[in-house]
Amino acid sequence: MKLRPLGVFAALYLVFLYAPIVLLPLFAFNDGTVIAFPLRGFTWGWFAELANIPALHEATVNSLIIAVSVAVLATCLGLFAARAATRYRFPLKAGLMGFIMLPLVLPEVIVAISLLVVLMQLGIDTSIFTIILGHTLLCMPFAIAILQGSFAGLDQSLEEAAVDLGETRAGAFRLVILPLVAPGIVASLLICFIISLDEFIIAFFLSGNEPTLPVYLWGQLRFPARLPVVMALGTILVALSIVLLVVADGFRRRGLRKMGQNDAGGFL
Repeated sequence: MKLRPLGVFAALYLVFLYAPIVLLPLFAFNDGTVIAFPLRGFTWGWFAELANIPALHEATVNSLIIAVSVAVLATCLGLFAARAATRYRFPLKAGLMGFIMLPLVLPEVIVAISLLVVLMQLGIDTSIFTIILGHTLLCMPFAIAILQGSFAGLDQSLEEAAVDLGETRAGAFRLVILPLVAPGIVASLLICFIISLDEFIIAFFLSGNEPTLPVYLWGQLRFPARLPVVMALGTILVALSIVLLVVADGFRRRGLRKMGQNDAGGFL
């Protein structure tokens, strides 16, 4: 069988991208403290040690508070923006939507530094609240992209029929539109939760004295003896992210099937 250059490139790219993730659980279950081959033996000890680190627990609680808040805020704001983009026409619509989606293409470090400078000028101290603001800005484009797909496939005559039958616009949106786009809303919530939970750069600049889980993990990399514990925690985070992504994609596909649309093969 003849190998095609594009196929070889794709295979090498996938190996380069996912090999570190495959190695992560190997060293997490390794009995040695040195992250190197050969492995010394199998152990659950590093996972058990996670229960004895109070700073880790505090960082985890911070991350969960931030991720849940960001998922709700970004999805609600994305719901309004996606609804406006697919249902109405207004001046400068393309420019405004492009501006909202800009964080998708801007380097995160530029966004983080810009937010830090603005907050300092306003006299606002860095905290969990500022991280929520930064993550909401970052997650909104993802929520809009997911929800636009849900709104784009709606039959507008359903809403018009509800209005003709005496329902208000708000009531028609609540009783007719929202149930139809519910899978997209759930997918948006899960995706925004994952992005916020795993995000490091914005959290690093805006965390102050309340670090998130990724910021805490970065701080632990300075101590070689703690690397196996970091590997164990990283394994849990990777597994959680994969599960949530699969669930989110399942809701997205369910929403597309519900509206009779073909699957384009991804969230964006």
